[in-house]
Amino acid sequence: MENILGLLRIRVKKGVNLAVRDVRSSDTYVVVQMAKQKLKTRVIKKDVNPEWNEDLTLSVADPNLLVMLTVYDHDSFSKDDKMGDAEFDIKPLIEALKMNLSGLPDGTIITRIQPSRSNCLSEESNVVWKDGQVVQNMCLRLRNVECGEIELQLQWINIPGSKGLLNTECGIYIWLLLAG
Repeated sequence: MENILGLLRIRVKKGVNLAVRDVRSSDTYVVVQMAKQKLKTRVIKKDVNPEWNEDLTLSVADPNLLVMLTVYDHDSFSKDDKMGDAEFDIKPLIEALKMNLSGLPDGTIITRIQPSRSNCLSEESNVVWKDGQVVQNMCLRLRNVECGEIELQLQWINIPGSKGLLNTECGIYIWLLLAG
Protein backbone atom coordinates (compact mmCIF):
# COMPACT_ATOMS: atom_id res chain seq x y z
CA MET A 1 0.00 0.00 0.00
CA GLU A 2 2.89 2.39 0.73
CA ASN A 3 4.03 2.53 -2.93
CA ILE A 4 0.57 2.99 -4.41
CA LEU A 5 -0.34 6.48 -5.63
CA GLY A 6 -4.00 5.64 -6.22
CA LEU A 7 -6.30 3.58 -8.40
CA LEU A 8 -7.02 3.89 -12.10
CA ARG A 9 -10.56 2.89 -13.02
CA ILE A 10 -10.76 1.91 -16.68
CA ARG A 11 -14.29 1.66 -18.00
CA VAL A 12 -14.09 -0.58 -21.06
CA LYS A 13 -17.11 0.77 -22.91
CA LYS A 14 -17.24 -1.02 -26.24
CA GLY A 15 -15.47 -2.42 -29.26
CA VAL A 16 -16.15 -1.10 -32.75
CA ASN A 17 -15.69 -3.12 -35.94
CA LEU A 18 -13.48 -5.75 -34.31
CA ALA A 19 -11.93 -8.47 -36.44
CA VAL A 20 -13.80 -11.69 -37.21
CA ARG A 21 -11.94 -14.72 -35.84
CA ASP A 22 -14.64 -17.40 -35.85
CA VAL A 23 -16.86 -18.30 -38.81
CA ARG A 24 -18.90 -15.07 -38.92
CA SER A 25 -18.11 -13.29 -35.68
CA SER A 26 -15.93 -13.39 -32.54
CA ASP A 27 -16.38 -14.12 -28.83
CA THR A 28 -14.56 -11.05 -27.57
CA TYR A 29 -12.94 -9.94 -24.33
CA VAL A 30 -10.35 -7.36 -23.35
CA VAL A 31 -7.27 -7.75 -21.15
CA VAL A 32 -5.64 -4.67 -19.59
CA GLN A 33 -2.19 -4.86 -18.08
CA MET A 34 0.02 -2.46 -16.16
CA ALA A 35 3.29 -3.74 -14.73
CA LYS A 36 2.46 -7.12 -13.15
CA GLN A 37 -1.30 -6.49 -12.89
CA LYS A 38 -3.57 -8.12 -15.44
CA LEU A 39 -7.38 -7.84 -15.55
CA LYS A 40 -9.97 -8.93 -18.10
CA THR A 41 -13.56 -8.24 -19.07
CA ARG A 42 -16.22 -10.87 -19.49
CA VAL A 43 -16.56 -12.62 -22.85
CA ILE A 44 -19.30 -11.33 -25.15
CA LYS A 45 -20.27 -14.05 -27.58
CA LYS A 46 -20.70 -13.65 -31.34
CA ASP A 47 -20.27 -9.87 -31.47
CA VAL A 48 -17.68 -7.75 -33.30
CA ASN A 49 -19.26 -4.58 -31.85
CA PRO A 50 -19.49 -5.66 -28.18
CA GLU A 51 -20.61 -3.36 -25.36
CA TRP A 52 -18.94 -4.32 -22.10
CA ASN A 53 -19.47 -1.16 -20.01
CA GLU A 54 -17.27 -2.88 -17.47
CA ASP A 55 -14.93 -1.27 -14.92
CA LEU A 56 -11.42 -2.66 -14.42
CA THR A 57 -9.39 -1.08 -11.61
CA LEU A 58 -5.58 -1.06 -11.47
CA SER A 59 -3.43 0.16 -8.60
CA VAL A 60 -0.86 2.68 -9.82
CA ALA A 61 2.62 2.89 -8.32
CA ASP A 62 4.36 4.45 -11.35
CA PRO A 63 2.29 6.87 -13.50
CA ASN A 64 4.99 6.75 -16.20
CA LEU A 65 4.13 3.16 -17.13
CA LEU A 66 1.91 2.59 -20.13
CA VAL A 67 -1.30 0.59 -19.84
CA MET A 68 -1.40 -2.26 -22.35
CA LEU A 69 -4.70 -3.44 -23.80
CA THR A 70 -5.23 -6.63 -25.83
CA VAL A 71 -8.44 -7.91 -27.41
CA TYR A 72 -9.00 -11.66 -27.72
CA ASP A 73 -11.47 -14.06 -29.30
CA HIS A 74 -12.38 -16.78 -26.78
CA ASP A 75 -12.14 -20.31 -28.14
CA SER A 76 -13.41 -23.30 -26.15
CA PHE A 77 -11.15 -25.98 -27.61
CA SER A 78 -8.03 -24.09 -28.66
CA LYS A 79 -5.87 -21.15 -27.64
CA ASP A 80 -7.71 -17.81 -27.67
CA ASP A 81 -7.01 -15.75 -30.81
CA LYS A 82 -5.42 -12.33 -30.45
CA MET A 83 -7.52 -9.62 -32.10
CA GLY A 84 -5.19 -6.65 -31.77
CA ASP A 85 -3.59 -4.53 -29.08
CA ALA A 86 -3.06 -0.94 -28.04
CA GLU A 87 -1.36 1.01 -25.30
CA PHE A 88 -2.10 4.31 -23.62
CA ASP A 89 -0.42 6.83 -21.38
CA ILE A 90 -2.10 8.03 -18.17
CA LYS A 91 0.19 11.08 -17.72
CA PRO A 92 -2.30 13.60 -19.21
CA LEU A 93 -4.93 12.43 -16.71
CA ILE A 94 -2.41 12.56 -13.84
CA GLU A 95 -1.27 16.09 -14.77
CA ALA A 96 -4.89 17.31 -14.82
CA LEU A 97 -5.48 15.77 -11.39
CA LYS A 98 -2.62 17.86 -9.95
CA MET A 99 -4.38 21.13 -10.94
CA ASN A 100 -6.79 22.99 -8.68
CA LEU A 101 -9.98 22.49 -10.66
CA SER A 102 -12.68 23.13 -8.08
CA GLY A 103 -15.22 25.64 -9.33
CA LEU A 104 -14.82 24.76 -13.00
CA PRO A 105 -18.08 24.45 -14.96
CA ASP A 106 -19.17 20.86 -15.60
CA GLY A 107 -17.93 19.62 -18.98
CA THR A 108 -14.86 21.88 -19.12
CA ILE A 109 -12.10 20.38 -21.29
CA ILE A 110 -8.82 20.50 -19.35
CA THR A 111 -6.48 18.87 -21.88
CA ARG A 112 -6.76 17.67 -25.47
CA ILE A 113 -4.56 14.83 -26.73
CA GLN A 114 -4.29 14.50 -30.49
CA PRO A 115 -3.84 11.19 -32.30
CA SER A 116 -0.29 10.72 -33.56
CA ARG A 117 2.15 8.06 -34.66
CA SER A 118 3.40 7.85 -31.08
CA ASN A 119 0.01 6.87 -29.58
CA CYS A 120 -2.88 4.53 -30.41
CA LEU A 121 -5.60 7.19 -30.37
CA SER A 122 -7.99 7.04 -33.32
CA GLU A 123 -9.45 10.47 -32.50
CA GLU A 124 -8.83 13.38 -30.14
CA SER A 125 -8.97 12.37 -26.47
CA ASN A 126 -10.17 14.93 -23.94
CA VAL A 127 -9.51 15.13 -20.21
CA VAL A 128 -12.69 16.69 -18.84
CA TRP A 129 -14.04 18.03 -15.52
CA LYS A 130 -17.34 16.14 -15.10
CA ASP A 131 -19.53 15.88 -12.00
CA GLY A 132 -16.71 17.13 -9.77
CA GLN A 133 -14.18 14.62 -11.13
CA VAL A 134 -11.49 14.43 -13.79
CA VAL A 135 -12.26 11.85 -16.50
CA GLN A 136 -10.65 11.02 -19.82
CA ASN A 137 -12.49 9.48 -22.74
CA MET A 138 -10.48 7.77 -25.45
CA CYS A 139 -10.93 5.68 -28.53
CA LEU A 140 -7.96 3.42 -29.31
CA ARG A 141 -7.15 2.02 -32.73
CA LEU A 142 -5.99 -1.58 -32.39
CA ARG A 143 -2.58 -2.51 -33.79
CA ASN A 144 -1.42 -5.82 -35.28
CA VAL A 145 -4.88 -6.55 -36.71
CA GLU A 146 -6.84 -5.58 -39.82
CA CYS A 147 -9.47 -3.47 -38.03
CA GLY A 148 -11.02 -2.49 -34.73
CA GLU A 149 -11.23 0.19 -32.06
CA ILE A 150 -11.90 0.14 -28.32
CA GLU A 151 -13.65 2.96 -26.44
CA LEU A 152 -12.56 3.63 -22.85
CA GLN A 153 -13.07 6.09 -20.03
CA LEU A 154 -10.40 6.67 -17.38
CA GLN A 155 -11.01 7.94 -13.86
CA TRP A 156 -8.67 8.30 -10.88
CA ILE A 157 -9.57 7.11 -7.39
CA ASN A 158 -7.63 8.43 -4.40
CA ILE A 159 -7.22 5.92 -1.61
CA PRO A 160 -6.67 6.76 2.06
CA GLY A 161 -3.20 5.85 3.27
CA SER A 162 -1.64 5.96 -0.21
CA LYS A 163 1.21 8.24 -1.28
CA GLY A 164 -1.12 10.28 -3.44
CA LEU A 165 -0.08 12.19 -6.55
CA LEU A 166 1.78 15.07 -4.93
CA ASN A 167 5.09 13.29 -4.52
CA THR A 168 5.36 11.94 -8.05
CA GLU A 169 7.34 15.03 -9.06
CA CYS A 170 7.85 17.04 -5.88
CA GLY A 171 9.75 14.42 -3.90
CA ILE A 172 8.73 12.36 -0.93
CA TYR A 173 10.19 14.79 1.61
CA ILE A 174 7.62 17.43 0.63
CA TRP A 175 4.81 14.92 1.07
CA LEU A 176 6.21 14.00 4.49
CA LEU A 177 6.37 17.67 5.50
CA LEU A 178 2.77 18.23 4.49
CA ALA A 179 1.55 15.00 6.07
CA GLY A 180 3.49 15.51 9.30
